[in-house]
Amino acid sequence: MFNKIALAVAFSPTLEALICESKRLKDIFNSELLLIHVGEKSPELENILQQLLIKHGLKGNKIKTIWEKGNPAKKIIQTCKEENVDLLVAGALKTEGFFKYYIGTIARKIIRKSNCSVLMLVDPLEKPTPFDKVVINGTQQEQTHFVISKGLEWCKMDQAKQIYVVNEIKMYGFQMATAAEGGEEEVSNTRRKLVSEEVTYVENILKTIDKGDLKINIKITCGKWAVELARFAVDFKADLLIVGDEGKLGFLDRLFPHDLEDILNDLPCNLLIVKK
Repeated sequence: MFNKIALAVAFSPTLEALICESKRLKDIFNSELLLIHVGEKSPELENILQQLLIKHGLKGNKIKTIWEKGNPAKKIIQTCKEENVDLLVAGALKTEGFFKYYIGTIARKIIRKSNCSVLMLVDPLEKPTPFDKVVINGTQQEQTHFVISKGLEWCKMDQAKQIYVVNEIKMYGFQMATAAEGGEEEVSNTRRKLVSEEVTYVENILKTIDKGDLKINIKITCGKWAVELARFAVDFKADLLIVGDEGKLGFLDRLFPHDLEDILNDLPCNLLIVKK
């Protein structure tokens, strides 16, 4: 699934945990591991990194470290492209005084402009564990089949135990369908019909995918998809949320909030953004 994984190295307090998490993924996918640091290279920093790699058994021809100078986002994106990276791993930040994780400016640029998939880890562990509880975005979008397919491929390799594909009733469709005067029973019937249609949409995708032994649940929500998806991930206590890329953002997207931003503003859990 991922032949080459890169870790964005920032020498933060979570560096060792991020290295351990990256090693876990490297072992699962049998990947090469690339470490990228944008900033000054000093003997002290080089020694810190080397000691951590040795400590966690990360020495050999499938490990490579690149030191760069310049704009962090641009250099990371450029390096990932030049090195044919499939997955970039980075840490999210917790706001001071609040149990809330957010994506900074550099990470946002990487998510938007990188060619590879991106995994944001909100609470990396030095003794990492599998992502047992996974939520996959099944909202009707151009890339939904790809997102579900790649999400389930990840779940099989990581042996996830509980999986939900979350779709939504389109609010405008529900409002239009119930706009005419009608009783409570008519509204309820309309809602059941719309829910059934969204379940069928996901089921038809699942029929085309090799699911192995995975047991997959379908959840239908009603509201703005990104908000409801994040809310469900919190309620479910998910270990990982998998979504697709919104593609290249146009001028209007930069002026007005877009759906993915609702998730990036307050991460509900670890976030994997899969890109083709």
